[in-house]
Amino acid sequence: MYTRTLRILGALAAVAAGAAQAQNVLPPAHDLGVRAGGLGAGQPLAGLSADELTYFQNGLLRFVQTDSVDGSVAGEPGIGLGPTFNATSCGACHAQPAPGGSSPSATAYPRIGPNPQIAQATAHGAHNTVPSFLTADGPVREVRFPFQLNADGSLSNAPDGGVHALFTIAGRSDAGACDLAQTDFARMQRLNNVIFRIPTPVYGAGLIEAISDASILANQAANSSLKQQLGIGGRTNTSGNDGSITRFGWKAQNKSLQIFSGEAYNVEMGVTNELFPNERANPAPSCLLNPTPEDLTNFSLDHAAVASDTVAFSTFMRFLAPPASSAQGIPGNPPPSSIQNGQAVFARVHCDVCHTPTFTTATSIYTPGLSNQTVALYSDLLVHNMGTGLADRVAQGAAGPADWRTAPLWGLGQRVFFLHDGRAGPGNGGLLAAIRAHAGNGSEANAVVAAFNAASNKDQQDLLNFLRSL
Repeated sequence: MYTRTLRILGALAAVAAGAAQAQNVLPPAHDLGVRAGGLGAGQPLAGLSADELTYFQNGLLRFVQTDSVDGSVAGEPGIGLGPTFNATSCGACHAQPAPGGSSPSATAYPRIGPNPQIAQATAHGAHNTVPSFLTADGPVREVRFPFQLNADGSLSNAPDGGVHALFTIAGRSDAGACDLAQTDFARMQRLNNVIFRIPTPVYGAGLIEAISDASILANQAANSSLKQQLGIGGRTNTSGNDGSITRFGWKAQNKSLQIFSGEAYNVEMGVTNELFPNERANPAPSCLLNPTPEDLTNFSLDHAAVASDTVAFSTFMRFLAPPASSAQGIPGNPPPSSIQNGQAVFARVHCDVCHTPTFTTATSIYTPGLSNQTVALYSDLLVHNMGTGLADRVAQGAAGPADWRTAPLWGLGQRVFFLHDGRAGPGNGGLLAAIRAHAGNGSEANAVVAAFNAASNKDQQDLLNFLRSL
């Protein structure tokens, strides 16, 4: 009888312990991946006039248009590709989940297909090989070299930091006698002289442009004692000419959408334009196949067609709406209660100190839809020291090697690759890995990440679910 009673008490204790464990210990938090339902991404701002909408649509068509060297290749009417390039259209890189987004993924978005850089490497007879760091299911990437080489080919201490295009036009049917050799990226990898960047989403870019410098500085000064306790600083990146705040790009290195467009057109596609009128890297005469600049104002045309591509790109981005948030109630997504608690946890562990939930734009000259708007940006538009783990050994303006702009979080719900180089993605932790990578030697986010790691599994999961609702 006594033994039987002990067995019963033991069983009851085990049940009670199991119930307590079920209540207090959940499976480890994990990124659920892209959320179900649409984001409304790629849409124009509400309230555009008929003329403004015409310019938006014209800019979109040029944004997704494929460029060839001279416009003679069927289906590739754009002019000016090369002599070196990373992609053949803006839309090839800014594809996911719609034009204006970030790196595509065939796994998450089969309709988009695999990394387009794989096919572009050898399109139309090009002689390029695909570097080992590009894969069909991996992110679109550009490459920068932190340091220059000495005359003997060894690594020097002199900073480089520039983009070194992945491919050349040599061998293409429209490239004439150009025989420019592709860079030996395998050798640069052996020298540990390669770092990567993936495309930044450009949704809501006009709203970001419309936030005043004064608002950014006021937000920087806010909550100073809390920031000091957390070890969070942050500073603006600024123009070396006029001192105004720059805000576009991974290190907030570009001042305006037009500069952002012109630089990318030249660096990523090799298309010279009115802002960047010279071919890169002084190629041999056999590779100088077009008069420069290859993109310019179309003086003989009218209305939207008169604008250069760089102006059209910037107009498209300026009038591009931010994605919609909160896909609650759609089957497959977390319940509203999880998302609401996750938003509270986001504030409680102080993610919102850098990822400022909202800004209000100033009055914009472009369209009423950009003026005096409260925008859920989730960024302070400052650059922060993110520690040695995320440092890329490249400085841009006032942003040092470990400094990165606080990434806006709108549209995060359907992003696949995270961090500046896409290292966090499917199969290696995704969004959770990106959060934890914010911690490192010297990082301003260490206290915040520690608070996140100390939270319960449920709270961690709810915070991830909230981020995926954006």
